[in-house]
Amino acid sequence: MTASLDAVANKFFDYIICGGGTSGLTLAARLSEDPAVSVLVLEAGGENTDDPDILRPALWGSHFTNQAHSWTYQTVSVGDAVYPWFRHEGKGLGGSSGINFMCWTKPHASEIDDLEKLGNPGWNWNNYEKYLSRTEGFIVPSADVQKRNNMCFETWKMSKDGPLKVTYPGTIDEAELKIQQTLINAGLSIAPHPLSGDPTGVFFAPNTYDPITHTRSYATTAFYLPNRHRENLTVLVSASVNRVRTEMLPNGVITAVGVEFEYDGKEYVANSKKEVLLTAGAPKSPHILELSGIGRKEILNKIGVPVKVDLPGVGENAQEHVFIGVSFELRDDVEFDTVDLLRDPAAAAEHIELHASGSGIHTKGIIGFSFTPLSMLSEKSEEIYQSAKRKVEQNAGKYPPGLMEQYEIQLDRLRGRAPGCELISFPGYLSGPNPPVPGKRYLSVLVAMNHCFSRGTIHSSSSDPLKDPEFDPRYLEEEVDLDVWVEMVKFTRNLANIEPLKNMIALESNPGPEVQDEAQLRDWIKKYFCTTWHTAGSCSMLPKASGGVVDPELKVYGTNNIRVVDLSVVPLLFGAHPQATVYAIAEQAADIIKGNFVPMSGVVA
Repeated sequence: MTASLDAVANKFFDYIICGGGTSGLTLAARLSEDPAVSVLVLEAGGENTDDPDILRPALWGSHFTNQAHSWTYQTVSVGDAVYPWFRHEGKGLGGSSGINFMCWTKPHASEIDDLEKLGNPGWNWNNYEKYLSRTEGFIVPSADVQKRNNMCFETWKMSKDGPLKVTYPGTIDEAELKIQQTLINAGLSIAPHPLSGDPTGVFFAPNTYDPITHTRSYATTAFYLPNRHRENLTVLVSASVNRVRTEMLPNGVITAVGVEFEYDGKEYVANSKKEVLLTAGAPKSPHILELSGIGRKEILNKIGVPVKVDLPGVGENAQEHVFIGVSFELRDDVEFDTVDLLRDPAAAAEHIELHASGSGIHTKGIIGFSFTPLSMLSEKSEEIYQSAKRKVEQNAGKYPPGLMEQYEIQLDRLRGRAPGCELISFPGYLSGPNPPVPGKRYLSVLVAMNHCFSRGTIHSSSSDPLKDPEFDPRYLEEEVDLDVWVEMVKFTRNLANIEPLKNMIALESNPGPEVQDEAQLRDWIKKYFCTTWHTAGSCSMLPKASGGVVDPELKVYGTNNIRVVDLSVVPLLFGAHPQATVYAIAEQAADIIKGNFVPMSGVVA
């Protein structure tokens, strides 16, 4: 049972955690291990425990239009379009881990080491592995499953001791092997260490999946439910944090004394004795800071919030992963149960029944991945790199503080073997504009670009906390992003000409035969792409002079006890789905807060 309002309003707690999502629940569980401290979690969404729509796999994307599960934000106009931001810091306990696609991937080790290169001692791959091992509870599949699916875990450094169940779904179709073989036949290699430092190539990724119950494993099942009876842990749901209450110390440093939160249409206060920790996600954490008077002076003056800390980096440097689907209609004789079947109400009901017995579509997962550098996909990679390099050099003096250092790393990634180009095998229809044909089954290859040069902003538009901030992602503002993406899509479309996929498909549904030349392809991408809802960077962990918002201890500059602990602190987005990294950030943050952090050395002396 979560707490009542009476247990929270006007009460005192050592730590107040603003957001009960992936990082918030992880942090709460770790801090409350010490019975001498009190921890409060304020979550704007509902409890959502035992919700079958969250627990049942293969409902990918269905949560995004459900207001009980996600925040239906929208961007400002980007060209002629407005994009939905269903905010992958989901609504309700567990946050994004309760509504994501359950993929468990990790970045290349060098891309985590890049965080340290940007001025953050201790944020490196060695510490990443150390802390993620506390969360990760990998369950090795049976020898039979391994043999049938060409799996080998001898070199995978996966922890088996953490509370989060990570394993392969109960059903893996033979078709997934054929898709993997097609990628290999197209010139890609098997990833050498996909979950231990080098995911370059093709592999089957595990999911956050409980193999006993065939349900989602996420922050709620791993960190909240096992610890909910702790007397020193209080969790209040339907409580939206409006702002941090602060006072100024004699030395001019701002200190948090509590938070103001909305509950059932009224505002209340919870008091903090030690720290306030923002874990509200990249779209929301900068919003809370700005409403608290911490942010860019011009923004705060515009919305009428008194400036307490002039911190220009708040809400800047926002980055995203983006994807577009290339869909193929499968031949009728191909044995491959896809989620397209769930569009039929009778079939959907049948598969709910099958799930209860541990079979059917709801025991499937998204497992087929490849992460590659552009040079593996296109002969134009050097040309694209040189063009991007020229533009960066020409504009070197015009970039905001800190961005040039990021671009230098990104140029090295683009020219080198950094696996920022991602192809995902999706068992169903996920593309546009041509709709699926009733009764047909589809394979979509999601073409995801993970090393975007474009940067956006997230800023408050009003002092009213109930009014959403303005999300301006500035998609494709840097031409290199579209240049890379076009080459990725070309490679993906050509897979239809390579066996064994060639023998599985009847036709290409999207982009479709009407999209032929490069100009048409560029136009199709710009019209029908989608965010992957992996927003990062809006409270970047960087030196203050480089546009930073938090220091390497995740403490907000100009304050002595406000920290941000979520994906917003990552200053340069990496090539992987972020949920594993969010757990790692929270685990490391917990040790930093408790004074137990003993960093392992990384690549930077």
